[in-house]
Amino acid sequence: MKSGRAPESQESERILAVVRSARDVPTGVRYDIEIVDRVERVPAILIVPRAHEPVPAALLLHGFGSRKELMADTMGDALARNGVAALAMDLPLHGERSGSPQDLRSANPMRWISTWRAAVREVRLGLEYLASHEQIQADQIGIVGYSLGSFLANIAAAETPSVRAVLLAASGDLPEGLPFESLLRAVVDPLRAIRRVSDRPLLMLNGRFDRTVKPSQAERLFASAHEPKTMRWYGGGHWPPQREIESAAEWMAGQLSAREKVRRKA
Repeated sequence: MKSGRAPESQESERILAVVRSARDVPTGVRYDIEIVDRVERVPAILIVPRAHEPVPAALLLHGFGSRKELMADTMGDALARNGVAALAMDLPLHGERSGSPQDLRSANPMRWISTWRAAVREVRLGLEYLASHEQIQADQIGIVGYSLGSFLANIAAAETPSVRAVLLAASGDLPEGLPFESLLRAVVDPLRAIRRVSDRPLLMLNGRFDRTVKPSQAERLFASAHEPKTMRWYGGGHWPPQREIESAAEWMAGQLSAREKVRRKA
């Protein structure tokens, strides 16, 4: 793989990604792109480690009120140091997107549901983009979600068997006593989704003192998951320490590498 600039656009059957800029970084090459489909232009950051052949990759999904840069600068760089490419996207109403996540605080449940469905569709688009990229090994793609992004990653992994490994940080079941819970759970049920992520390695990373996604929520989700699964607790709140991010990146790289070794033996 060359470390120079990518083509101005890359296209598969239905996916176009326009490269806005590209630059060398210590971990490889960092591209600022827009993934385009029939509805939206989704701003994203793609970090590709230097390699002479296609590499594994992971889709990174940020939390509520956050943006793609936080995931790219932490987990994305950690993955690239381990030989794994990373794609971080701005979710609807976040980052460079129009609107604000605060718009949802006073929204009715149907607005929540329509925004959620748009986010799920775009997550699928991100996975499809990675699978179609010439520098990515299409059968070695994982997904990483933090907080809100972890709920999306759970749903996407359940619906996408090609996702090979799942890393959920600050994730759990829906909180108890949530307004319109039965309506929301019909669309977003983390427990039902995690049961469908079977035969694929799962790592959950949660804080013992997290007040946003409480330990009891994380425990319910982990209990519903199938093996192989691992839970790692850290002594902090909602955002994991950098050492835990580095360790989790090593875990993801190891899971994708293990599947590559199995594929080559076959």
